[in-house]
Amino acid sequence: MHGGRLREAAARFGRPLEDWIDLSTGINPNGWPVPAVPPGVWARLPEDDDGLEVAAERYYAASGALPLAGSQAAIRLLPTLRPPGRVGIPEVGYREHAHAWHRAGHRVISLPDGDPGDWLDDGPEHERLDVLVVINPNNPTGRRWPVATLLDRHAHLAARGGWLVVDEAFMDVTPAESVLPYLGRPGLVVLRSLGKFFGLAGARVGFLFAEPELRERAAHALGPWTLSGPSRWIARSALEDREWQSAMRAALPSASERLAELLSRRGLTPAGGTALFQWVRKPQAERFHERLCERGILTRLFAQPASLRFGLPGCEAEWERLEHALAALDGR
Repeated sequence: MHGGRLREAAARFGRPLEDWIDLSTGINPNGWPVPAVPPGVWARLPEDDDGLEVAAERYYAASGALPLAGSQAAIRLLPTLRPPGRVGIPEVGYREHAHAWHRAGHRVISLPDGDPGDWLDDGPEHERLDVLVVINPNNPTGRRWPVATLLDRHAHLAARGGWLVVDEAFMDVTPAESVLPYLGRPGLVVLRSLGKFFGLAGARVGFLFAEPELRERAAHALGPWTLSGPSRWIARSALEDREWQSAMRAALPSASERLAELLSRRGLTPAGGTALFQWVRKPQAERFHERLCERGILTRLFAQPASLRFGLPGCEAEWERLEHALAALDGR
């Protein structure tokens, strides 16, 4: 379901943790540099008026940010906020979406390449989608959907009380492709996260954006103190650091292009990717994954379709080590 199972890999392959390069997560390896958290933040209960919501609304240029413990919290919550129905979810994508909707009693419709096709407006009423989940850009394929396409799909769904849920966990490098400017439309829900671009997965901070009524229902269901005080402090500080954000928006795409070129030279031409990872389809994906693990490099293995996701190395030593490991495999 996700990367980052480094301890499990270390135990299996008999390598100490410090001898691994973890490329399995798609998280910025050079994340926002967290300073020391003021002692008083640890001593008080979290406070809603600490400036986090204001910082989020400025960063995302959207009002009504609801903080929660990572976008994962919203993924688990949203299916409980409407009666069971038909939910379209990308066949290849972050699997927690399908698990959450299925667990809540909904009928999950697997959509090849995430395209809803006839499920939006063709056929009898009972065969239409009630909810469409879009991962934009998709994880792991990197597929992007234009804003105009998403708004058209939203209009079809909203006309009959449906939702369009857009998971934008990997959107930070390309904010112009976000649907956040169109918030307020009934049934448009957007999820954002600080885990990927900011490299703050351990802080567990995300945001849900939706129309006021749905946002209030979600806030009521979550209850108080959805984030710890230190997580709120770190998140607010990161969201306010415009200089670091600008530097990362320039650096990450270049690093991802470098990774794509490196993989291509070794017979692993990516089928897709984002500024934070590259996705390689290969019938022998499991064998490549195992052989890289033997060299202390952890990738994310997918069974269907057989593929690997490579995150970005964090320093020149890691780039060199990855290149040497790939040279030993030589695309075979």
